[in-house]
Amino acid sequence: MNRKRAHLALADGTIFEGFAWGRSGVATGEVVFTTGLTGYQEVLTDPSFTGQIVTMTAPQIGNTGVNEVDPESVDGKPKAAGFVVRDPSDITSNYRSQSSLQDYLDKHGIVAIGGVDTRRLTRYLRDKGSQNGAIGTESPDTLVDHAKAAPNMQGLDLVSQVTPKSPYQFSESRSDWKASFRPEHAINGPAEFRPEQRYEVVAMDFGAKRNILRCLVDAGCNVTGVPATTSAEQILARSPHGVFLSSGPGDPAALDYAVETIRGLLGKVPVFGICLGHQLLARALGAKTYKLKFGHRGLNQPVKDLTTGRVEITTQNHGFVVDVDSITGAAHSSHIHLNDGTSEGLIAPDYDAFSVQYHPEAAAGPHDALYLFERFTDAMNKR
Repeated sequence: MNRKRAHLALADGTIFEGFAWGRSGVATGEVVFTTGLTGYQEVLTDPSFTGQIVTMTAPQIGNTGVNEVDPESVDGKPKAAGFVVRDPSDITSNYRSQSSLQDYLDKHGIVAIGGVDTRRLTRYLRDKGSQNGAIGTESPDTLVDHAKAAPNMQGLDLVSQVTPKSPYQFSESRSDWKASFRPEHAINGPAEFRPEQRYEVVAMDFGAKRNILRCLVDAGCNVTGVPATTSAEQILARSPHGVFLSSGPGDPAALDYAVETIRGLLGKVPVFGICLGHQLLARALGAKTYKLKFGHRGLNQPVKDLTTGRVEITTQNHGFVVDVDSITGAAHSSHIHLNDGTSEGLIAPDYDAFSVQYHPEAAAGPHDALYLFERFTDAMNKR
């Protein structure tokens, strides 16, 4: 197959050659890598990848196709700015596949590049750090200019691009999701059932993943998602048993409006945060955040629970992190990343609040930490 030559250009002038794939055009954003061997559709549709060109470290991508039920964004659309792979598969073979990845990228306007030496690119980003880049069929020099002109991730509010415009109800469970492709997992079937929805939960949607919301439903929560700009007074007016702080993209330091809301909620209802929600809770408690060199993205990140000594293998997707030292006095550090010792969780018992940096809902990834959703419902039950 004849493929048009394309390039990935980094802002420092480094060029990676490949071929055009997906939608034609130019894409700019922060170039990052994720180490998952599977779950490329979940990666593309995770709102936390907004503003980023995502590199898959697994060499062959696309061989199981895509479908209409696996997207992780609430609106079902891809959120990544661009996509970089080594060997895009022209052959799709899976009983759940409904279209090819190539057609999916073209349909949703995602510019991609194949044939890239992703091993070299990943090592370069690890050594030099994540930086802005551009992909397309224009000249390498022009692409470098595009990369240099792209906005810096630090100080960038990307939540405004992905948060909902108005409140919404979410009632889909993981059983519903499974039933969409496996009838034997239908609700009220022998395998699984929908629990009683005992808890009214308001989810501050900073770019939530669907499977996080499904896990809340599975834990017995009636979930109402609200925009990131919703005030504490508006949330408390709904008389929730608890408030959930979702994952999302961008720099938590740029979200003072969300931090102010969270401060207004602390001590009034149990609060549970994931990823960006963890960072925002920490900032609301007076802690600091900073940008990592290349972030944690993938399905195999080791985290130690400091309260039990248990090690969990986790799914992660973040470029910013909470300063562990700054947590002292505001909360207790509950989890750390075993690769670099960075913050992976906190507990603020005086406010009945806790959070984790990683993704216990996985999708895709391991399910070692699903117990955290029950920890949240236990806190609401005690109230």
